[in-house]
Amino acid sequence: MSIATLSQVLRPCLSDGTAVAGLVVLGWEDARAYVAAAEAARRPVILQAGPGCRAHTPLPVLAAMFRTLAETAQVPVVAHLDHGADLEICRQAIDCGFTSVMYDGSALPLQHNIDQTAEVVALAHRHGVSVEAELGYVGYDKGAASQATDPAEAARFAAETRVDALAVSVGNTHLMSAPDSHINATVLRAIMDAAPDLPLVIHGGSGIPASQRLLLAQQTSICKFNIGTELRMAFGAALRATLAENPQTFDRIAILSATMPALQIAAHRVIAGLSQPKP
Repeated sequence: MSIATLSQVLRPCLSDGTAVAGLVVLGWEDARAYVAAAEAARRPVILQAGPGCRAHTPLPVLAAMFRTLAETAQVPVVAHLDHGADLEICRQAIDCGFTSVMYDGSALPLQHNIDQTAEVVALAHRHGVSVEAELGYVGYDKGAASQATDPAEAARFAAETRVDALAVSVGNTHLMSAPDSHINATVLRAIMDAAPDLPLVIHGGSGIPASQRLLLAQQTSICKFNIGTELRMAFGAALRATLAENPQTFDRIAILSATMPALQIAAHRVIAGLSQPKP
């Protein structure tokens, strides 16, 4: 397999009742572990470069890293820009070789979000790149509160932007360290009715129990779950255990490489948990 677009991996999910994991990457070791986990599960994977990652590592380096992993992967790998704040960062990602960009205009008034998203979609589609956008606002644990996605606005947004995937706010929350989110099934179903045949995305997937993630994949149009905190916690636990067990080790590569087996297991659990087709 090779590099893939977001649309290429999400569209099949609408009919087969599976979903694809969008895994937040912070470095080389976790990106390698995620691809290995996807290969073991025989499922596509979306490698995501969010704002925190981009503040630490330049965008061209991340693009090259993702594409290098994709070249030898046995499954489709999407190179995805997560939470792009404006057209320029999306343009830079496309120029670097990302195959998918998320433009996040969720804090803007509706018309401004539509206009900006449509501009990103026009640019990206000219280059064969997919676009995810957000409508409503997915809040943060112990931070800004969420604002639910309005189904009528979702219908208008989908029609006027021609976006490839839509991140929705239906009770999900970013940065949850425990699976305590409660999805509003009524609002979600209304969004699906208003924007049929559009892949939906859940940000803050760490806050949703694995069993519920599976049911949502099988029974709704949710085709992508973003997972970050859950995997960062697995990495942190593995790193602390490595340092405790090997207090004399000082080589950075040895220390970080020792975290990869546990991180791969955690990523495989997420990926495989979304891959059981609907009965």
